[in-house]
Amino acid sequence: MFYTRLQVVCDSQFADILMAEIAEAGFDTFMETEKGFEAYGEENLTNARLLADIQQKYQHVSPLLFFQDRVARENWNEEWEKNVEPIIVEDQCLIRAAFHVIDRKYPYEIVITPKMSFGTGHHATTQLMIGQQLQLDHQGKRVMDAGCGTGVLSIMAHLRGATETDAFDIDEWSVINAQENVELNRARTISVWQGKLGDRHYAQPFDIILANINKNVLLGDLPAYAQHLAAGGHLLLSGFYREDCTDLVEAARPVGFVPLRETTREGWASLLLQKK
Repeated sequence: MFYTRLQVVCDSQFADILMAEIAEAGFDTFMETEKGFEAYGEENLTNARLLADIQQKYQHVSPLLFFQDRVARENWNEEWEKNVEPIIVEDQCLIRAAFHVIDRKYPYEIVITPKMSFGTGHHATTQLMIGQQLQLDHQGKRVMDAGCGTGVLSIMAHLRGATETDAFDIDEWSVINAQENVELNRARTISVWQGKLGDRHYAQPFDIILANINKNVLLGDLPAYAQHLAAGGHLLLSGFYREDCTDLVEAARPVGFVPLRETTREGWASLLLQKK
């Protein structure tokens, strides 16, 4: 399988904004570089016209250069593995690859095979989600992880005491990666499958739903989250900017959610909501 690699040269202060925009053009994996970042997406899913519109929109930003080429999956995965570093969240959770050697012990430790699925811990939204999970009671809870990526949030739910987690993603590579990571962390309470919200019927509601996706998907899925969440259950969201919180809260209220907590990091945000 081949992928489109987009190499972006830009000022660091615009990198997060551009990543969010480029994600809408079908690129789902990002890696920072010395001059900006690289974005990767399945060759047949990237939108060249939308990408051109994004470049036009930000042409006033200097420097801003786009370079595209075609790469095989194993090539960019090897590059990612060479650059991945361990992450520590809230001084409580260590996220590392198997080849990292860390002397200090932390209350929670997650080992991630560093394939390029979203959720290695490096992006601010993943750290925001885990930071929120550290404050949320998972003991004995039934959890859904929508768009699970590497499975890192599911594994955190397992470590925090969840008795069952249903994790899914539309990307085959992410599902394979998540399954590997679940096994690596011996998180036997987690089930990982390929698909999207609505593909399965659930006989029982969930106590917690985790969704680190993007604003537009979240807005569209809020009614379904409400349908699958038990009364008093918690919906934990990220994948959007701080200024998007108002739109999400206003859309969540009519389907039965009340906001409890908002956290931010590097311009990104996370929302914790509760179903009435």
